[in-house]
Amino acid sequence: MGSTPAKPTPPFPEQAQSRPGLDARMQPRPHNESPGLRGSGKLVDQVALITGGDSGIGAAVAVLFAREGADVAIVYLPAEEEDANNVKALVEKEGRRCLQLTGDVRASSFCGEAVERTVAEFGRLDVVVNNAAVMYQRSLEEISDAELEEQFATNVLGYFYLTRAALPHLPADGRIINCGSVAGLEGNPSLIGYSETNGAIHTMTKSLATELIERGIRVNCVAPGPVWTPLNASSRTPEQMAGYGAQVDPVPLGRPAQPDEIAPAFLFFASNADSSYITGETLAIFGGHVLAR
Repeated sequence: MGSTPAKPTPPFPEQAQSRPGLDARMQPRPHNESPGLRGSGKLVDQVALITGGDSGIGAAVAVLFAREGADVAIVYLPAEEEDANNVKALVEKEGRRCLQLTGDVRASSFCGEAVERTVAEFGRLDVVVNNAAVMYQRSLEEISDAELEEQFATNVLGYFYLTRAALPHLPADGRIINCGSVAGLEGNPSLIGYSETNGAIHTMTKSLATELIERGIRVNCVAPGPVWTPLNASSRTPEQMAGYGAQVDPVPLGRPAQPDEIAPAFLFFASNADSSYITGETLAIFGGHVLAR
């Protein structure tokens, strides 16, 4: 696998993207291949469905799951096809299959279709990763109705729709892993709407874990701090991206996480060998900043 490369640190080149943003256009490109991790067969012949699996954290999760033996289906928007094709190639490089599913998780009907196509293609579904998200950098007075509704429709309703569609297909040891945010734990005055959607995600995780425990389905959440992803590049100014993780949303480590530094937390929750006794938890990953919860 080779040694783990050094992680990029600020200052970064000034940059911005229009939504939804692409890994391919970021400088430096986000790390999503986890070169320092060797597969150990934790997910052999299992199937994972990952929303937002084309870029950022979702892409790194797809690659790492494939390395552990899983076939993956990734959900993404049409504008993200370039990144999705790259993820498919990386998954196939690991010797597994990748199903590309283009659509919008805000539509309940599409979420049902994504689940059915995944099961039809692979014959089963073991792990659901709710990760697709929208973020606007706004105060309460600045955010529009449309922006507020888009965040809740994508970040909250999309999670509910996909999970509800997947439940009939999940086995007794199925796993649901939600991607939240430290903004949902601490709040963030410049991310009104986004912070609140993540608070809902964290509560959803606890509620579903309680509901599904008798069915043997575990539900957990990963709540990252600053991560070098298109979600942030498409939500912040060029100047903010230049100092991201240091001057902007600073963390003790002095830099944002790379996606492949977050992906192992998803693998931990996906692996019954590692976390069979854990459900209803939210794991915060914030580069050395200790969160009291």
